[in-house]
Amino acid sequence: MSGTTERWPVEHVNPSRDAAVAPGSLPVLGHALQLWRRPIAFLESLRTHGEVVRVDVAMWPVHVLTSPDLIQTVLVGDAKDFGRGRVFDRLRPLFGNGLPLTDGEFHRKQRRLLQPAFHRNHITAYAEMMCRLADEMSTSWTAGQDISVTTEMRRFALSSVAAMIFSGDLGRSAVQEVHRSFPILVEGILRRAIMPKSLDRFPITMNRRFDAAAARLRRIIDEVIVQYGTEESGRDDFLSLLLSTVDAETGETMSDEQVRDEVISIFFAATETSATALSWIFHELARHPEVEKRLHAEIDEVIGTRPVRPSDIAGLTYTNNVFQEALRLHSPLLFTRRALVPVKLGGVSIPAGAELGYSPYALHRDPVLFHEPRKFDPDRWNTDSADRPRPHRFIPFGAGQHKCIGDSFAASEIVIAVAAVASRWRLVHAPGATVREVPAGIPQPDALTMIPLARH
Repeated sequence: MSGTTERWPVEHVNPSRDAAVAPGSLPVLGHALQLWRRPIAFLESLRTHGEVVRVDVAMWPVHVLTSPDLIQTVLVGDAKDFGRGRVFDRLRPLFGNGLPLTDGEFHRKQRRLLQPAFHRNHITAYAEMMCRLADEMSTSWTAGQDISVTTEMRRFALSSVAAMIFSGDLGRSAVQEVHRSFPILVEGILRRAIMPKSLDRFPITMNRRFDAAAARLRRIIDEVIVQYGTEESGRDDFLSLLLSTVDAETGETMSDEQVRDEVISIFFAATETSATALSWIFHELARHPEVEKRLHAEIDEVIGTRPVRPSDIAGLTYTNNVFQEALRLHSPLLFTRRALVPVKLGGVSIPAGAELGYSPYALHRDPVLFHEPRKFDPDRWNTDSADRPRPHRFIPFGAGQHKCIGDSFAASEIVIAVAAVASRWRLVHAPGATVREVPAGIPQPDALTMIPLARH
C-alpha cells in the first residue's frame, strides 16, 4: 500500500448517495478472499476510496469508516444509535456476555460492577505485582543467549493478569490452561470474527483446535469459580471482588457464568494488547538506536540499576512516549458496530441493522492525519508537538462508553516491563532474523528472536 494522500472528493458528491464499493469483489465471496489473504493491506487501502466504503464478506455487507470524525460520531457523538456489531457476536462462543461484547443497559450495569476493580488504588496494588514479575523475567535471561521476545512478553502479561485475578493456588489450573490455549485462540480469533458463520462448521484443524481450546478454558474457569465459592479465605483479588460485588442500584450480584465471562474477557483484553505492544516496542528500539539511547538515559536517571517501582512510572515520560508510538503503529485491526436506527454518515444513507466497521490500525497510519505515519517517532507525543495526535484520531483502546476499562492497567504494565528490561539489557535482533506482521486482533510479529546484551 503506497503512502498516497488521495481522497474521495466528498465535497462534490450528492448529499445522499450509496457507499463506494471496494474494488476486487468476487461472486459469492465478495471481498472475503482479500480479507483472508491480506487483511492489513486491504483495510489500509480503503481510505483512498472514500470516507464510507462498502466491503462484502460473502453475503455480509460492511460499511467501513475511514474518517476519524465519522468514527467519533459512531463511538461517542451518536453512540446510542449503534450496537456492538457482528464481529463481537461472532466471538460470543469464547467470551460469552463479557463486557467487551455487551451493549445497552446490561453493559452499563456490568461496567458499574467492574469499575471498582480498576480504581487507582487497585492499579497501584497491581503495579507492585507487575514490578516483581517484570524483575523476575528480566533477571532470568542470560547475556548473549537467544530469547523469543513474543513468548517472554506473553508469559509476563499472562502472569500479570493471573496475579491480578487469582491469589494462592486455586487459580493455578486456570493459569496453566490459559498458557496452553491462548496461542491457539489468538491465532484463530481474527478469522473467526470476520469469516461467515457457516465456515465454523467445516471440520478443519483450525476450527477444531479453536473450539476445543475455548471449551477447555471456559470449563476450567468454571471449576475455579466453584472452588472459590466453597472457601472463606478473605481473598483480595479480582475474582473475589467480582463474586462479592453488589450493584448499588439493583442489589444484585453477578452469576457465576457472568463472572466466568468477565474473567475470560479480562484475560484476553489485558494479555493480547500488552504482550503485543511490548514485543513491538523492543523490536522498534532495536531498529532505532537513537530512540533506544534516549530511553536508556531516562531509565538510568529515574531508576538506575535497582528494581523498578510503581512510583517510577510518573517520571518515565519518554518511555511512555515510546509506548504510545508503538501502540499507534501496531493497533487493533478491525472493530464493528451495528446501526440500530437509519443514519446518514458522510453523505451515505445507512439502514437500521447495517454493519459498520473501522480499523484503528489503518486510521493510525493515515498520512493525512499523521506526518510520516510509518516513521517510529516518540517525539510526536511531546506535549508541545504540533504533530501530537488529537484524541479522536488515536483510539487503540476505543472511545466513549465502550472504551477499554483496563487501559490504565495495560499502560502501567507495559511501562513497568520496558523499564525493568531496559535497566539491565539492550535487546538486539538475532543475526538473520526477519520480522513481519501476522494478522491477528492486533497484528503480531511472526518471529522475534532477540539477544540480550548486558548494559551495566
